[in-house]
Amino acid sequence: MNPEQTRALLTIALMAAFADGHQDAREREHVRRVAESLSREAEVDFIALYQDVLLRRVKLEEACAALDAPELRQLAFETAVGVCDADGHHSADETAFLERLAVLLGLDSGRAHALVDEADALADAPVKGALPPAPADLPAPPPAAGSAAAPAPDQAGLDRMILNAAILNGALELLPQSLASWAIIPLQTRLVYRIGKAHGYELDRGHITDFLATIGVGLTSQYVEQFGRKLIGGLLGKAMGKTGRAIGSAATSMAFSFASTWALGQVAKRYYGGGRKLDAASLKQLFAGLVDEARGLQARYQPQIEERARTLDLKQLTAELRG
Repeated sequence: MNPEQTRALLTIALMAAFADGHQDAREREHVRRVAESLSREAEVDFIALYQDVLLRRVKLEEACAALDAPELRQLAFETAVGVCDADGHHSADETAFLERLAVLLGLDSGRAHALVDEADALADAPVKGALPPAPADLPAPPPAAGSAAAPAPDQAGLDRMILNAAILNGALELLPQSLASWAIIPLQTRLVYRIGKAHGYELDRGHITDFLATIGVGLTSQYVEQFGRKLIGGLLGKAMGKTGRAIGSAATSMAFSFASTWALGQVAKRYYGGGRKLDAASLKQLFAGLVDEARGLQARYQPQIEERARTLDLKQLTAELRG
């Protein structure tokens, strides 16, 4: 992809993030921070692009016109669908945006609707379902730095569940299919639910979404960041048009999803294990520190992440998530 095509894809992703007229200021701030972070790593000035989209200085028609290959047009639409459904079933405004986008990209309407239905099914996946079991040979996870022991539940069991979820989400980033990226947020949501339940809290989707936003992880912005880091990491260029289990060079996006999932699980364990007494500032500080710790762990578990990607049955996983 040339820089113009990269910019066009990122433009469409940001437009999808802002397509919901009900988006709150907290989520918008999350997206801005994502833009600022990615601008330090990408050839495209992401923060300037963010401002152009927010102030409507760029047009959707122009972004679509820059994507002259069928694979890029398909990728742009799949990305937009993932962004719109990241925080749940897409709204009427987002539906109108996706329908317009499909027309501008010249996509088959039947295939476009099928993709939206598939994403909706994952977005609506029940939070109460089980997580995929950990491989039998998964090494014992190290305790998080500064982790305080709690009398119940089984802390080692929770750590193993968190590590398994982090490895699985890192592996999903290595797969070329958009469906793989769509599954990451439902898996994180389910992880928080199971940690809360282990400590006696019956959480619903709304509470989990608020918890994520409080620690500084907006659902829409997280998907935008997943896509942006995958683009920067080079996987999209290598996997374009492939449908198999090809594993690309995506160290950036793999490390991001592993680290964010592991840190999220550890924060949830301390928050619910401590009786939900941490305030928003403490949660954000804790999450940031644990993300840094997780980046060091990712290299240690990279062989397990790559092996999980090679053996992962994506259709079976998404079917299990949908219940």
